[in-house]
Amino acid sequence: MDRAPGPSVRLKLTLSYAGFLLLAGVLLLAIVWFFILNDMPVRPVFNQRGHLVPNRAVLLRSFVPAATGAMVFLLGFGLLGGWILAGRMLAPLNRITEATRAASLGSLSHRVRLPGRRDEFRELADAFDTMLARLEAHVVEQRRFAANASHELRTPLAISKALLDVARTDPDRDTDEILDRLQTANTRAIDLTEALLLLSRAEQRSFTRESVDLSLLAEEAAETLLPLAEKHGVALEASGDVAVATGSPALLLQLTMNLVHNAIIHNLPGRGTVWVRTGIRAGTAVLAVENTGEVIAPELLPTLTEPFRRGTERVHTDHAGVGLGLAIVRTITHAHGGTITLTPRAAGGLHITVELPASPQG
Repeated sequence: MDRAPGPSVRLKLTLSYAGFLLLAGVLLLAIVWFFILNDMPVRPVFNQRGHLVPNRAVLLRSFVPAATGAMVFLLGFGLLGGWILAGRMLAPLNRITEATRAASLGSLSHRVRLPGRRDEFRELADAFDTMLARLEAHVVEQRRFAANASHELRTPLAISKALLDVARTDPDRDTDEILDRLQTANTRAIDLTEALLLLSRAEQRSFTRESVDLSLLAEEAAETLLPLAEKHGVALEASGDVAVATGSPALLLQLTMNLVHNAIIHNLPGRGTVWVRTGIRAGTAVLAVENTGEVIAPELLPTLTEPFRRGTERVHTDHAGVGLGLAIVRTITHAHGGTITLTPRAAGGLHITVELPASPQG
């Protein structure tokens, strides 16, 4: 916003301090006048010894110059002292302003780090530092996400281009094989694009909230993904009590589908198990998905919910996903005001718990 220039806050505070001090001096003189000068005789008066008693006129001739000098001194002292005090008081604000300017120019790593004990300015500086730290982390995450998304999208597009070049230069090549590979690459690009759109929608929280029973979503996800579980030789068990949360049915279904799909894919082929449970715990609706699988190092857990991160290196298959499954789960969970907890199983595999605010109607 373009604003017209005006007096600085330091000048305003200086004038305020000096004005207050001058007003205090005027009030003091008024009190002196009321209690001392007002009781003195107006005309000259002689006492019993014949000495002249000071009257109001005599005292005023000597008092007014002294009072005027005192007021001038108070004004000067107030301006000088006010300017110094205002500068000291506003010094923390100047540091915050410098940090704000640096942040507006793209330097998000700059921090105020205001020393001293806690007061209003230091609370403001600490809050600003916290905001900058979160903003910097968010920007880094978004840049990494954009780079990973570009890389992931470029792969199927490059495959499609290579296949088209082959079909153009080698007309005797098996057309059906090329079409199958083109369809696979195109399907992956579409899945990735839809996942990115879903992730963006969840981050914007642009959805209508209503009561949703997580137990019904768990049953629907288990029924839908049962053929996939059978194909991989994974036993799928869904159980639990009614757990009503408030949110988007479509997004929460996607969350449940992603968790169950992830548990089936990252499992022990031919001898794995997936358990899906729901319930109410301490005023929250709980959805828990547990699966057998490879042993996961605890330090790897924080990276599993990052976009395009996987627990182990895998060859892409028709059901390998696009690396956004748990990232979408985390985003949908946070968009609904919930929490997600990942715990590795000692025997291998993962236990994921999603807790959402329970619906009052549940």
